[in-house]
Amino acid sequence: MQTRDIVMSIDRTRLEGVLKTPYEARDFVMFSHGRGSSRLSPRNRLVAATPVNAGFATRLFDLFARNEECFDSRAAIYRFNIPLLAGGLSAAIAWARARPDIGSLKIGLFGASTGAAAALVAAANDPAVGAVVCRGGRPDLAGDTLEHVSAPTLLIVGARDEQLLHLNRLAAVHLTCETEIEIVPGAPHLFEEPGALDMVAWLAVSWFIRWLSAGL
Repeated sequence: MQTRDIVMSIDRTRLEGVLKTPYEARDFVMFSHGRGSSRLSPRNRLVAATPVNAGFATRLFDLFARNEECFDSRAAIYRFNIPLLAGGLSAAIAWARARPDIGSLKIGLFGASTGAAAALVAAANDPAVGAVVCRGGRPDLAGDTLEHVSAPTLLIVGARDEQLLHLNRLAAVHLTCETEIEIVPGAPHLFEEPGALDMVAWLAVSWFIRWLSAGL
């Protein structure tokens, strides 16, 4: 397996990430997290390791540039800007397609928090996205775009996160694609309970295997 630090430039903005490419990768999963998290988060890296172990190439990257993260931490001007986040994710998808090592692989998106809404908007704008997984996400923030998502979508929510579970159920009503909600028993919003993140990771991998391989 190859592991590389990647810097992608979008309109003078530098987005940093890590690309992991197993030999003979089966498909490609791109991660999209919200404000307050990063590619260096131990929790994000733990979840991202499971698709790699299952043979997927992955890209774990920051949707915010360093200066944007700094500004947002003080003024909260970016964290709910879903079009901005989705634009960065769409650019990352285009970047992946242009690479000879992963460009031919089917693409799945894994979003968390506001990054889940960004993943759904990016999927709605790109029918070639084959599957979406949202973990503890805010799919409701994708608004009317939800009706245009064609990629099969899995919404994963902790059983103890009642508010987010309600928002995910409302969003699911507007999704016209294949949609499932998985509730992780005993888990709060951040899935801190022992084994909760492992369950999230394997639910996601099972979804990607099911739908990214469906067109073979």
